Amino acid sequence: MRSVRTVRADGTPVYRWEQSAGMPPVQVVPLDPDCEGEHLPPDHRHAHDFWVLAYVARGGGAVGLDGETVELREGEVHAVAPGEVVAAESLAELDHARAWSVAFTPDAIPSLASISPLTWAHHPLLALFAAEGRRAVVPVAERPRWEAWLAELTDELRHPDRLGARDAVTATLTNILVATARLAPATPIAPDPLVTRVFDEIERTYATKASAGDIARSLGYTPGHLTTVIRQRTGRTLLDWLTERRLTEARRLLRETDLPLSVISVRAGLGDPGYLVRRFKARYGITPDRWRRDG
Repeated sequence: MRSVRTVRADGTPVYRWEQSAGMPPVQVVPLDPDCEGEHLPPDHRHAHDFWVLAYVARGGGAVGLDGETVELREGEVHAVAPGEVVAAESLAELDHARAWSVAFTPDAIPSLASISPLTWAHHPLLALFAAEGRRAVVPVAERPRWEAWLAELTDELRHPDRLGARDAVTATLTNILVATARLAPATPIAPDPLVTRVFDEIERTYATKASAGDIARSLGYTPGHLTTVIRQRTGRTLLDWLTERRLTEARRLLRETDLPLSVISVRAGLGDPGYLVRRFKARYGITPDRWRRDG
């Protein structure tokens, strides 16, 4: 479900999401201190371009997040934002614990898939990712329900061909995100001014032929520098975000109109239909025509 997108100058790998056809972009995995990866540094330091919720049902441990040690305590849910560097050298303490991580991209949820990805960080369902500390405590009475949700989500993802599996995954993830958002602290993290400026410029120009380089130069930066900074702060490059916004518009047009791909590709800023098909299939695992038929 994930592969190395790039490796930062300090050796930190940044993982990307690889979409599987027919299922929402969601994965549930146990927090395993013994998970060895050929790309991981000795302290398991890594980042990713997707979103992660970690829930500790029993036991505890600690991880490093962007250079700070974060304790993982029983009953807590933690939000790990895209671009945040995780150093999991302390996960050995979870040997006798019960914990999971839920990795996803927000467009797994229909209400989020239909809006600009540039606004995801401010959506109420993702409130914990924008809250100070990015952690919350699940009330004791609600913890059995959380374990049931995670078990159900894991089971549905293991049987993608089962009738209604996709809808079941989406519904269960929505329940988890709603419950998480209701627990989120009221104090939000201040928006990143540079990321806000970049996203505003993408929103203004995505439907044109503007390139990532054009956007960087319009904001007074070199393309290489701005790409590096945006990747460090959001987990994705400037071009990734520009392409994501264009693909979201392409999906909207596929869903709401009968326009041919030749017109949709131009209106979404993707140039020609061949390029639209390649980018769409790489991102969602299926062609635009199939997505339109199945939608």
